[in-house]
Amino acid sequence: MPTPGVDRWTFGVAPLAQTVELAARLRRVTGLALSLEHAAPELDALLDALAEAERRLAPLASADPAPRVGAAVDGDGRVYLDHSRHIGAFNPGFPEYEIVVDGDQATGTVNFPVAYEGPPGLVHGGFLALFFDAAIQHHNCDAGVAGKTAGLELRYRRPTPVLTDLRFVLTRSLDGGRIRSTGELLAGDVRLCEARMDAVQGDRARLPPVSPRREQPGPV
Repeated sequence: MPTPGVDRWTFGVAPLAQTVELAARLRRVTGLALSLEHAAPELDALLDALAEAERRLAPLASADPAPRVGAAVDGDGRVYLDHSRHIGAFNPGFPEYEIVVDGDQATGTVNFPVAYEGPPGLVHGGFLALFFDAAIQHHNCDAGVAGKTAGLELRYRRPTPVLTDLRFVLTRSLDGGRIRSTGELLAGDVRLCEARMDAVQGDRARLPPVSPRREQPGPV
């Protein structure tokens, strides 16, 4: 079993605390906006505020959209955030979840908000695939051996409800350079979805370099 904080895989830099707060708020506000019955002046005010934020943030972001990784590590691109775990904490396009890793076993909970709805009251199946991909690779990274996803299969057993506390169970094994994982998503004892993933074991020593955050320029 890896030593916490020592053997865990990371690749990239931690998100800003402001980015984490923004992701959670955007996810909640999106759910509220999707639930509105009628056009509202409050939504117009939000659109105006977002337009102003976009105008003011654009000059602060890198003009080069490529991440500063590998051959571009010394370039002028954007900083690359660590995607090994908890991507939903800083990117509202990814689901949030809680996970506890115990070697080759992992358990956790997830609650999908309205932003991930497909059929009425149910989670879109594509978000379930995204969730399992993120959670299984999180498990791999915390377990100390991770790698690129080679295949992901899902079997939908029952419709998965939004706005419901669900639990999941993950199991993995190493087999001839492959990481083979299985997962189950459950509502109580009812199995909603099953996942199977194969990943190619990576070598941390061969990971490309990643640029750290750069110091802010001093006053002119």
